Amino acid sequence: MPSPAVRRRRTEVLSSAERADDADELFAVTSARLRRVVAFDAAVWSATDPETGLVTAPMRVENLGGGEHCAAYWESEILGENSVPFRDLARAAVPAARVGHGPGRPWQGENLELRAVLRTGRRPWGVVSLFRFQAPFGAEELEFVAGLSAPLAVRLRSFARRAEARSLPDAPGPGLVLFDPSGEATSINEEARHYLARLPDGPYASTALGVRLPIWIVTAALQARFTPSSVSARVRIRTVDGRWLVCHASSLSGPGGSSGPIVLVIEPAATSDVAVIVAEAYELSPRELEITQLVALGMTTGEIAGRLFISPHTVRDHIKAVFGKVRVSSRGELVARLYAVGLSAVGLSAVGRFAVGQEVVTKPDS
Repeated sequence: MPSPAVRRRRTEVLSSAERADDADELFAVTSARLRRVVAFDAAVWSATDPETGLVTAPMRVENLGGGEHCAAYWESEILGENSVPFRDLARAAVPAARVGHGPGRPWQGENLELRAVLRTGRRPWGVVSLFRFQAPFGAEELEFVAGLSAPLAVRLRSFARRAEARSLPDAPGPGLVLFDPSGEATSINEEARHYLARLPDGPYASTALGVRLPIWIVTAALQARFTPSSVSARVRIRTVDGRWLVCHASSLSGPGGSSGPIVLVIEPAATSDVAVIVAEAYELSPRELEITQLVALGMTTGEIAGRLFISPHTVRDHIKAVFGKVRVSSRGELVARLYAVGLSAVGLSAVGRFAVGQEVVTKPDS
């Protein structure tokens, strides 16, 4: 049982997090408050894609030098060089661990990194690494940081509820970045430059192409380069104006099965790309999400019941539960709240009657 002093410090850290308006501020205020309890020399805070676990924006790096150093850190993570990778912590009983590092790092030695996955259930919404250059982290400090995992993840998750209703009127076609087998960026189209210009500030890796690639883009390419094809190299990223992009990378084969280039695609996220994140943010069950998606397609209660082989009464119960979680009172409000971000991708025809506000769709049992 934590002592009263530990509980008080935990409350102070989490109170700061609760007052944050976005993930950037959450990382900044939590790091500043946490440093008073668990001293550290450097830190990395990053949001993650809750489905793939890959890092995404925003990312906050404190006292670790340039982007190249940060890129090397994430490369070691993808390569599995760290004794306790984040992907294992996402599934571990305790979502935090002390990690040692070999020569070549300012924090080389045993237990000089304390890392944690910020997770709800097994969904990772962020990661944090704290570093010391000399004194190792202790067991009590590990326990304290582990105790912050779930509440910080819940706060991060809540920011995904903010759907952006505006479309991307000037969105070009897919952006393409080509990497050679060694991981160097060799080609880029103008569409990719357009999307990169919309991404938030953060650590970058320099290239010979005249652009700097954000670390979360580089990490997706590294994932495609070093991991099996069954592991998704896909991450969703929010632009500076709140719109969603999806970035996915694939490793191509050369002659005779040799390693070929890596192609990375950046494009506006479709409604289906954002649906899982928004559903998680509102804590919708898989069945509730499924019904909500059918509601967004304009299906009536009877049509949904027939599609899913359940009774209309069960459908109404699910819709009522969704209304309560999302805090809306009509189907039209529900679609606007959850899927406005993707209306440009699915078109008005896909949302049917909800877009024009016919009275029949404002009732749960329609």
